[in-house]
Amino acid sequence: MAEEGEKQGKGFKVEDRRRFSESGEARETTKTDERPSDEPVRPSGGEAGARPAERSSEALPEINFSTFVISLSTQALMHLGEIADPLSGKAETDLPVAKQMIDILSLLQVKTRGNLDSGEQQMLEDILYDLRLRYVDAVKKK
Repeated sequence: MAEEGEKQGKGFKVEDRRRFSESGEARETTKTDERPSDEPVRPSGGEAGARPAERSSEALPEINFSTFVISLSTQALMHLGEIADPLSGKAETDLPVAKQMIDILSLLQVKTRGNLDSGEQQMLEDILYDLRLRYVDAVKKK
């Protein structure tokens, strides 16, 4: 009980963790954006399709709920034409696929309700809000 009183007396820090600024520009992410409470899933060293040189020289990034959601949102942004396709280097719009990616994120939100911590839930809500606005803008432009 004494520790709870000490924690409450220290106050709290408000940090804006949205991916985009108010003007719509992408923000730079920092190391503090990673969620320490997420349990990372580490890939095993013996992956079937990878060449041995690739496995030893490039470590795969840690996978957790936050990085999974961000990867899906990045794919949606790519299909909205907001960022360039890494393979072609061109920003191309594919609205049906972008809508599908947004729907997948929405499905994840529904199916994980009650199982996420407040930071994960807020991140998912913010990403969906941003993607939906960008989708509406993209539909209006066409």
